[in-house]
Amino acid sequence: MAIIIKTPKEIEILREGGKRLATVLYKVRGIVKPGISTKDLDAYAYKLIKEMGDEPAFLNYLPEGAETPYPASLCVSVNNEVVHGIPSEKKILKEGDIVSLDLGLKHNGLFTDMAITVPVGEVSSGSQKLINTTEKALEVGIDAARGGYRVGDIGAAIEGFVQRHKYGIVEVLAGHGVGKYIHEDPYIPNFGKANTGAKLVPGMVIAIEPMLNNGTKHVDLDRDGWTFRTADAKKSAHFEHTILITDGEPEILTKV
Repeated sequence: MAIIIKTPKEIEILREGGKRLATVLYKVRGIVKPGISTKDLDAYAYKLIKEMGDEPAFLNYLPEGAETPYPASLCVSVNNEVVHGIPSEKKILKEGDIVSLDLGLKHNGLFTDMAITVPVGEVSSGSQKLINTTEKALEVGIDAARGGYRVGDIGAAIEGFVQRHKYGIVEVLAGHGVGKYIHEDPYIPNFGKANTGAKLVPGMVIAIEPMLNNGTKHVDLDRDGWTFRTADAKKSAHFEHTILITDGEPEILTKV
């Protein structure tokens, strides 16, 4: 698939969709607490999206290579689950957990994508540092996403920042183009070499999403065919924004 440059009209739709997505995700964050099930979080996200007249992007999504469609609206990944955790009534959050909430939204036919990792009640200083560092890694990556730069500049910026903190950068999962489809070109790794890869052009819309592990970079795929876990069972954090490439500073579309 060639990189799709968005029209001014499409960008306006994506701005509105991104704002709606951020609103939903922050409301879901607000009900995270010990004792709630991950299925409850998913049901709340679905309810909020439908009330706005939009569609959850991930529900029944069947990407290339997957054997079964994703069965929920919200990806809820707890502790050592990196991404794509499937919500369940049996999975109850407890004090000290950390949980990644990853959500996609389809508004007027166009897609935006966003993720945050939040503490459940009081968490250890190590868990909070992992969350804070991953969020900062996203900020560093976004700052490197400017018209005239290249995809490799994003990965190099994230990798350079994370190396100082000695976390494992997940390499088999990455950011991506987004807009007309949930996943578009270019593929945007969270590591790499500056001044390499596809050129960033104003009008491109991309999702940047660092995933950092409190140990090894290696991950395993669960038997459910969706959930990725850290290979050493240590915790992982994940943050993501959909952004617009411009001639200057990138514009974050997934914000309230």
